[in-house]
Amino acid sequence: AEHDAAALENCDQDYALAGRIMARRDFGKAAFIQIQDRTGRLQVFVRRDEIGDETFQHFRKLDIGDIVGVTGRMFRTKTNELSLRAASLRLLTKSLQVLPEKWHGLTDVETRYRQRYLDMIVNPQVRDTFQKRSRIVSLIRDYMVQNDFLEVETPMMQPLAGGATAKPFVTHHNTLKMDLFLRIAPELYLKRLVVGGFERVFEINRNFRNEGISIQHNPEFTMIEFYQAYATYHTLMDFTEKLICHVAQEVVGDLVIPYGGKEVDLTAPWDRLTLKESIVKYGDIEPSLLEDKAQALGYARSLGLELDDNIGHGKLLTEIFDEVVEPKLWNPTFITEYPTEVSPLSRKNDANPEVVDRFELFIVGRELANAFSELNDPIDQKERFIGQLAEKEAGDEEAHAMDEDYIRALEYGLPPTAGEGIGIDRLVMLLTDSASIRDVILFPQLRPENK
Repeated sequence: AEHDAAALENCDQDYALAGRIMARRDFGKAAFIQIQDRTGRLQVFVRRDEIGDETFQHFRKLDIGDIVGVTGRMFRTKTNELSLRAASLRLLTKSLQVLPEKWHGLTDVETRYRQRYLDMIVNPQVRDTFQKRSRIVSLIRDYMVQNDFLEVETPMMQPLAGGATAKPFVTHHNTLKMDLFLRIAPELYLKRLVVGGFERVFEINRNFRNEGISIQHNPEFTMIEFYQAYATYHTLMDFTEKLICHVAQEVVGDLVIPYGGKEVDLTAPWDRLTLKESIVKYGDIEPSLLEDKAQALGYARSLGLELDDNIGHGKLLTEIFDEVVEPKLWNPTFITEYPTEVSPLSRKNDANPEVVDRFELFIVGRELANAFSELNDPIDQKERFIGQLAEKEAGDEEAHAMDEDYIRALEYGLPPTAGEGIGIDRLVMLLTDSASIRDVILFPQLRPENK
């Protein structure tokens, strides 16, 4: 429509409106139709005497789903509904497909995801979700810029799959005669920029991970990743709290928000626990059990976890955490002091080199963010890459590759830096009360039809 529905109250003005017919009621020589555009729905009164016999005959052949243009003046019906009295009407676009029946709507989930355009036509709340998604991304971007971060773009196709532990998608560059990887994370390129003098950088973009699909995972997903020189992971915990509270307040209007029929309280300060503290708390076990690998392995197996005898102690603790703690972290909780063994890019803790200066943020039982003080010692970094190579040779497809150029960049000096990645899709799920990641991605990945 050329006019926002809320601005149509002036009844002494001619209006030109356009929209899709969503409902109609016929009364012989007159009819009411509901037309819909991006601003909402409006009732239109169509009368043969006012639009002419020929136009009315054409009008009678129109179907639900057709897009029409109408002109006329506003009036109030006996039930006080704001309506347009049509002076002219014409078909703009014919719909050759039948829209789903009004009362049952479009409820088949597979069809909703596969034909998102249809989903958006018949389910207004879906359009609302994606409008909120756009607003969330804009609010995050504005907040970063206001805090002196520079937005950048780094390669989507990379010669090495680095910056995270995940199985990559592989493609081939014909001219260069080389395989490339769709990026699993922008991390190593963003830190190169910090070396080069961009001391606060961020990127909002897609990552690709060749892994399972679930209500939490889509192989193509959106993240913000950002780095701040002369900061620690403690700095980023405070920053993350403020950022997410700001976005929630703007989008939902409150810090106590609905999710899955319950409430989530985003009010700061958020809980902060070490990985071991959280297992002791939620597993209701003695701290000493986690210090002895044999005892910890026995505990893990008692939970039903099938683990190899050769599993590292650090990896074992994270497996126990995933099983015992993660599903129980409903309100925002920062988990800190992850094992060095599972954090190849993180700075070792000064007091205990077996753990790193890292946190992950969990809300509604899901990881929402991962951050750490960056490892900036090129010798230590090379040794950890070598350790990852050994794991890759042992069959770990997600282990890090050696990145000689990144080591060289570190040798020029990476200032003390903290970095973080926040999952945009999961944040949108949280702030729109959406149960599945597919509900907040316009065109989620699906199997081909009929296969």
